Amino acid sequence: MVKPPDPDQIAGLLHSTGIASGITAADLSVLSTKGISHDHWRIGTTGLALRIPRMNQWAMEPQDALTYQQTAFRRAATSGHVPDCVATLPPTLALPRGALIVQEIKGRPPALPGDLAAIADALSAIHGMAKPADVDCAPLQVHRNPVSSTLQVIEEQAVYLTRAQLTHQAEFDIRADLEWARSFASKGEPDFPLCLVGTDTHPGNFLIDPEGKAWFVDLEKSVYGAAPIDLAHVTLMTSTGWDPDCATQLSQDEVANFYRRYLNAAGNDRAAALTPWLLPLRRLTWLRTITWFARWRAHWSQTNHAAARDPAMTQHIRAHIDMCFRPETIAACREEWLEPRALAF
Repeated sequence: MVKPPDPDQIAGLLHSTGIASGITAADLSVLSTKGISHDHWRIGTTGLALRIPRMNQWAMEPQDALTYQQTAFRRAATSGHVPDCVATLPPTLALPRGALIVQEIKGRPPALPGDLAAIADALSAIHGMAKPADVDCAPLQVHRNPVSSTLQVIEEQAVYLTRAQLTHQAEFDIRADLEWARSFASKGEPDFPLCLVGTDTHPGNFLIDPEGKAWFVDLEKSVYGAAPIDLAHVTLMTSTGWDPDCATQLSQDEVANFYRRYLNAAGNDRAAALTPWLLPLRRLTWLRTITWFARWRAHWSQTNHAAARDPAMTQHIRAHIDMCFRPETIAACREEWLEPRALAF
């Protein structure tokens, strides 16, 4: 099990920044340890929280990862649906990967499907921000070709399929969609404008404040890319069961209503440009997620890995991934794009 940070050492680091001077270990409290990559601590009554990385899923160096996240938070905060990052703590012996000091959002996990409309509004605001010129996007990645960029991620993760202990049927069906993805990527890229996307937009990465507003709180993987990938990741079965605090299974009508809410906010022109890509990019997003699950099962599921910080969450994830790899679950997901009653928007 990964050893948690020492509160006395963290308090000393915070005091040295001048941002939270006078803070002691007694003022620090754990908000959550269930994330794959981060712990979250409340900093007394300052209205701030520590976002403490345990690992970086892109294998970035600690300081580079901090800079990347800080930039993403600060740019996305303009939307009004993302907390600001006010400072970072550099990597030290006490915090090997440093930490981000972010605005604390006092909220609850989403209740689905009721809060899907608020999440759609949040994504509409985030995606609606003006994208910088390409030369000004750094350090954030720009997925200029979102189909091939997503396929590259899928291919990198698909190497774990043979080590993920899948049934023959499960692996066969996943590889069938992988062959489709390769063919689809050869046919061209979307021509709609890129925007800042959260990438890891499963419902557990949102908080709902007392006014019912949705806040997106995990920008580790933000890039400039394709909005439909975010929309898919909110509502796919692989995502809606990920976080035990808001786990549910959505009906096709509930998913379609979420998309309609977002498209109405996007306006007629942007909705028309996005709509033909919604279902194929949903299929790609499922494939990206299911191959990530193979990576987790083959490489990150050990109890001594940084991704397994919280025993209860690790047990839930293991059960959720097992369910998602069942042939009948895979078949149910693929019905959205393979059956005559495909998901319609």
